[in-house]
Amino acid sequence: MTGVTHHVINRCWEIAALTEEPGRITRTFLSAPMRDVHHLLGEWMEQLGMRVRVDAAGNLRGVLGAGKQKLVIGSHLDTVPDAGAFDGILGVVLGIALAEAYGEPNNIALEVIGFSEEEGVRFGKPFIGSRAFVGTLDESLLTGDVTEAIRAYGLNPADLPEAHFDSTTAAYLEFHIEQGPVLESLNLPLGVVNGIAGQSRFSLVFAGQANHAGTTPMPLRRDALAAAAEWISRVEALANNEQGLTATVGSIRVEPNAGNVIAGKVTVSLDVRHASDAVRQTSVRTLLSAAEEICQRRGITVQAEQKMDQAAVAMDAQLRQTLATAVKDAGYPVHYLTSGAGHDAMIVAPYVPSAMLFLRSPGGLSHHPDEAVLPEDVDAAVSVGLKFIRAMEAENV
Repeated sequence: MTGVTHHVINRCWEIAALTEEPGRITRTFLSAPMRDVHHLLGEWMEQLGMRVRVDAAGNLRGVLGAGKQKLVIGSHLDTVPDAGAFDGILGVVLGIALAEAYGEPNNIALEVIGFSEEEGVRFGKPFIGSRAFVGTLDESLLTGDVTEAIRAYGLNPADLPEAHFDSTTAAYLEFHIEQGPVLESLNLPLGVVNGIAGQSRFSLVFAGQANHAGTTPMPLRRDALAAAAEWISRVEALANNEQGLTATVGSIRVEPNAGNVIAGKVTVSLDVRHASDAVRQTSVRTLLSAAEEICQRRGITVQAEQKMDQAAVAMDAQLRQTLATAVKDAGYPVHYLTSGAGHDAMIVAPYVPSAMLFLRSPGGLSHHPDEAVLPEDVDAAVSVGLKFIRAMEAENV
């Protein structure tokens, strides 16, 4: 483990102690512990000669160098409740550590951003920080609660336009733990992200007839739970037969939820993701049609309500190749993969050419107190990051 890696991991654990809940890592949008994080990391940035500010969305930003083109390295500083120490935070700390290890660049400027809100825990509105960065914060996101939190932090919502990236911004790079088991299953330290999967989310209500479990013969039942169960099996079967598709029913609510009563109403969630929007949308149509067919045959009804339709986002082809070359030149195998989870890069990529590098997640764990990184993987990410910065400088000679 190099000195840089030791410093990175220790910093992540130091930040983990800055929490709203003693004994658990919980740090939400512009909460009191976020101020402590800004102080800790801002002081480190200033020691490196970076020009430091917190913009009106609460994003911590430090700039090193004065080149005509700017490379931004960023991720988020907020967490889910009872989180691990590395989701998001690792990417910000790695960015500052790379600035320290590289020194002031000659041909580019280097900006490190710690986005204020990616998870959406405090107000149910994710990506506030990165949306402010690209200028897509609309009225639906800037509710009274959000603007009041901004003011309470000592910031002015009227200054939000100043959070927008400037015209010199040429590229965005995000380091992040994979949050899944793929790299570990392949025994690989790093993965180059092709893109971020699109997401469709629905709520489905199966409505039948509640009745006595002992007196209603099987052929005369209108069992909403049996219908939902049959359909859930279809969901799993479709996902298993379509390469790269994930389809999940993660929530189920049964009414009246009694052991001796046939279920009259069942509400379930559906989460479908794929790198191809066409595949995702076709899969959704297939699953909704299957629900209709099952319910018609069983004499019950189903209603579906869409909760989310997020298009897939591709990483920039040229930057992705630059990143892959840096991985290869650092002596590591190049493996491409799609992110099934959303990230700030998903918000930034449509506006700024973006690339993303995953680090292996031991046990595939994330959003969990046992979330971890391997020191040798952080070593690898540091080596790749330095080569990526050199490549960006070479392009701007």
